[in-house]
Amino acid sequence: MEDNKTLHQQLLEAGVHFGHLKKKWNPKMLPYIFAEKNGIHIIDLNRTIEGLDEAAAALKSIAKSGKKIMFVATKKQAKEIVAEAAAKANMPYVTERWLGGMLTNFSTIRKSVKKMLSIEKMLQDGTMDSVTKKERLTLTRSKEKMEKVLGGISQMGRTPAALFMVDISHEHIALAEAKRLGITTFAMVDTNSDPTKVDFPVPANDDATKSIAIITQYLTAAILEGLQERAQVKESEEDSNVEDNTDNRGRGLEITEEDGEGARGRGRGRAKSAGPGAGGGRPGGGGPGGGRGSAGGGARGGAGRPGGGPGGNRGGGSRPSPVKH
Repeated sequence: MEDNKTLHQQLLEAGVHFGHLKKKWNPKMLPYIFAEKNGIHIIDLNRTIEGLDEAAAALKSIAKSGKKIMFVATKKQAKEIVAEAAAKANMPYVTERWLGGMLTNFSTIRKSVKKMLSIEKMLQDGTMDSVTKKERLTLTRSKEKMEKVLGGISQMGRTPAALFMVDISHEHIALAEAKRLGITTFAMVDTNSDPTKVDFPVPANDDATKSIAIITQYLTAAILEGLQERAQVKESEEDSNVEDNTDNRGRGLEITEEDGEGARGRGRGRAKSAGPGAGGGRPGGGGPGGGRGSAGGGARGGAGRPGGGPGGNRGGGSRPSPVKH
């Protein structure tokens, strides 16, 4: 409650509660209007805080997932504030002019961005030294013109996951493109706008510099928290992966040592079991004396080769007995 009271006081001092004239109001803003004073609608700051909390939670979740959030504010009093906030959070932004099709025809816009980056590279690496002064001046002016409009989205490789806008009546083209592509929208909504067009409306004064600054800074802080949590999760995952690899290498060494000891034990067992005559003579086939030759060969440790006739097991080491007639 103390945080809410402090935030409530800050919003009050920044003039967030001041709306437009009664004759310029949008009837769909009725739930967010607290009262009327001197022909001007007063916004309910309790509803503003509720909208801020919901928008901050959603933006934090999007940032934690690693997706991009585009900031859009082409109003004179909001340009610098929004550009600084977007740069702080390392998010794309548009503060000069919204080009038609910047989202719905993103591939073409991306070609213009690549052209701008190639010209910038040529100017830096000395490639343009060989061309005339007029050509260099023409390319420099073209690059500055493109950078003014596209500089905020030069690092954006694909369409963003969300859009944060200041004054949806002024940024109606950006809002229409975002709705067509199903992109989540966040916006400051004044009493002359339709809050139902935005997924997360924040009822607030979108004309005063202080009001724009406090709302933008609050939401940017939520985005930075989400990015910080994402970085912490990545670090913990990397640490756990390193620990797992270390454990696996340790277990592999243990298994290898056990296998080596088992192999040495089995080798010693075979060596002890092998005694005289372990080679075993093969039986001779076909004639008398073959069996004795194989037995003798087995006893002496030699391997008797089978013979085809009488006494065929001479190679076994035993002589055949003479045949009596």
